[in-house]
Amino acid sequence: MANIKAAPAVLPKLPPDAMVIIPVRYLVLFPGMVVPISMGREVSIAAAQEAVRTDSDIGLLLQHDSEVDSPRTDELYRVGTAASIVRYITSEDGGHYIVCQGQQRFRIIEFLDGFPFYVARVERLEDPVDHSADVEARMIPLKQLTAEVIDLLPQASAELVSAAQNMSSASALADFVTGLVDVPLQQKQEILETTDLPARLDRVLEALSARIEVLRLSEQISAQTKERMEDRQREFLLREQLKTIQDELGEAESANAEFDKLSEAIACAGMPQEVEAHARKELQRLKRMPEVAAEYSMLCTYLEWMSELPWSASTEDRIDIGAARTILDQDHFGLLKIKRRILEHLAVRKLNPHGKSPILCFVGPPGVGKTSLGQSIARATGRKFARVSLGGVHDEAEIRGHRRTYVGALPGNIVQAVRKAGTNNCVLMLDEMDKLGSGGMHGDPAAALLEVLDPEQNASFRDNYLAQPFDLSKVMFIGTANMLDTIPSPLLDRMEVLHLPGYTTEEKMQIAHRYLIQRQLEADGLSAAQCAISEEAIHALISDYTREAGVRNLEREIGNVFRHAAMRIAEGSAQQVKVNESDLADILGPRKFESELALRTSLSGVATGLAWTPAGGDILFIEASRAPGPGKLILTGQLGDVMKESAQAALTLVKAHCAELQVDPEVFDKHDIHIHVPAGAMPKDGPSAGVAMYIALVSLVRDRPVNHACAMTGEISLRGLVLPIGGVKEKVLAALQAGIKVVMLPARNRKDMDDIPEAARNGLRFVWLETVDDAMHEALGHFIIGDTV
Repeated sequence: MANIKAAPAVLPKLPPDAMVIIPVRYLVLFPGMVVPISMGREVSIAAAQEAVRTDSDIGLLLQHDSEVDSPRTDELYRVGTAASIVRYITSEDGGHYIVCQGQQRFRIIEFLDGFPFYVARVERLEDPVDHSADVEARMIPLKQLTAEVIDLLPQASAELVSAAQNMSSASALADFVTGLVDVPLQQKQEILETTDLPARLDRVLEALSARIEVLRLSEQISAQTKERMEDRQREFLLREQLKTIQDELGEAESANAEFDKLSEAIACAGMPQEVEAHARKELQRLKRMPEVAAEYSMLCTYLEWMSELPWSASTEDRIDIGAARTILDQDHFGLLKIKRRILEHLAVRKLNPHGKSPILCFVGPPGVGKTSLGQSIARATGRKFARVSLGGVHDEAEIRGHRRTYVGALPGNIVQAVRKAGTNNCVLMLDEMDKLGSGGMHGDPAAALLEVLDPEQNASFRDNYLAQPFDLSKVMFIGTANMLDTIPSPLLDRMEVLHLPGYTTEEKMQIAHRYLIQRQLEADGLSAAQCAISEEAIHALISDYTREAGVRNLEREIGNVFRHAAMRIAEGSAQQVKVNESDLADILGPRKFESELALRTSLSGVATGLAWTPAGGDILFIEASRAPGPGKLILTGQLGDVMKESAQAALTLVKAHCAELQVDPEVFDKHDIHIHVPAGAMPKDGPSAGVAMYIALVSLVRDRPVNHACAMTGEISLRGLVLPIGGVKEKVLAALQAGIKVVMLPARNRKDMDDIPEAARNGLRFVWLETVDDAMHEALGHFIIGDTV
């Protein structure tokens, strides 16, 4: 490392290949560049003065660490640029400046001692001249990128593009554009040290490509910022002009008037004292906020919600039990137990208005009148009716509301429904509770409903948007669901469940005459004199075109018939239309449902079971067959685990009673038993098909068909006992609808007879099963255990 000494009286003579060196902190000079340099270090000033005195070049070397004030020679890069001093300037405040022009690259051979500044022997590096195809191929994109970079540079002269395009030397062009562009010093130094021309051009192209992306993004951001600023200035100017015009026309509504309206609305809302204090605090904050602020409209919307909620607005209960009974009878046919429970509920409300009555939940298949029952309750009590659909709700914010942190935030569906009703004691129906989404990343909506339905908590329900407690204790909540299995247990515990299993054929006939026909006549613009439908046609619609627990599809089919009549009347081909049973095939097409009982059960190994579905009861055919094989049990029909276990239990029970059934046990060793439940696309599960599976297997092994007028349900044990099941009413109604004459039920389900409609009790014969032997006596005719056939 060279030693820098104090300046002697006479400096030693520099060798021919020596050069005065000036270290620089933040500059990489390229040949051809002209740059000013400010000098503050005494060493650099002395070196520059010596170069001016001797009219010699100086060498500019970048130091590794810009923070070092007196760098050692090993802290300087080894390649730099020789430059001539065009001008030396001293300022009045004592500053020293030089204007340099880069001449040629050099490489340090060694630093010399004995000088008061840096001196080194150097090797001057000749500028490479290469006109090969590789260089020419790189010149074309380099000139294109150079022109693009110059266009993106702020305050760049247009002449620079022309100068770059006219350069014929690839080395000069690379040095020119690298010195022009703001590239990191380390990268510039690497380009300076690259002597191979194609490699240098590649480095320059890479640096330019990266820099262009930055410049493009910077220009885009600057343009967007400028556009936003211009939009705000323009909006402000337009608002001021609008105010001036409105003032001149006398139509101006000052901001104070708007604030006065909000203040008056808050005063009239009847809020609790703490809530009103909060609302007025927010109003004061709104007054201090400029209209162009993003939060201004959000706060206005919030105060409007607060002032429009029915904090103290309520309707007076007009509970008259006699009138309520009349209304329920007018709106709904049948449902005697449901109506009685509703009347009891209303009676308790009347006697104890401030009591915590249970929340009713109507559970049943679609189309049985769950929603309309809620509307009838609202009409009977004189309350407003509101409905919230919970089907598919998977975000807790839809119940509790969104937090007021972004534009578009709103209260939850509960508060929205109460506001729409306009009273704080409305009848609020929570529809499709069984289809409520489960908890996930958006929270658990079922858990949020717990607070809504809990009478101990909902007096101070806190919506996230309002951020203030709202009293829901006066709201009469009513829930609806198709099934109970998917409702969380804590939520189900808050409610009293009322089952609506469905209607008999006679009840559907009455509903059609009392409600559906008149409603569809009005919907299609017809009168009773213009169109009529016979009793037989209605009965055919019920039995042949609809198979449901409710009456929704029945109403649709009646509407299809009346629309056909309306078309004939409108085109003038008829003045009056009478629809008979024989006309239905032409209007609606062939029958959609036919009785399959005799067809299916005329063969051995087929038994008719009864099943429960969310859409009501249904009949279920159990088919058993055997084929030569190693004795496996094959189950098909998309059966669930519980149903598979029932099939296995039925087969084991048959095998255990081979002697009593007079069946050779080797039959099961030499044959595979296949149990199939048709409608294989539909998943099936549950234990209540055990009896039907057992009877189907006995029918198979004894080759004796089952009585096609019988249908059965019940779980079996390995001892042959028939265990109780659920959904009795739905299953019995399905049997009646399908034309079944005899229904076999577990004996322990006798208690459910009270729930079965009288029409079903009178139209069916019930057989109560203690064991599977009782089922065989009925289903297999005269075949009795131990006797021969």
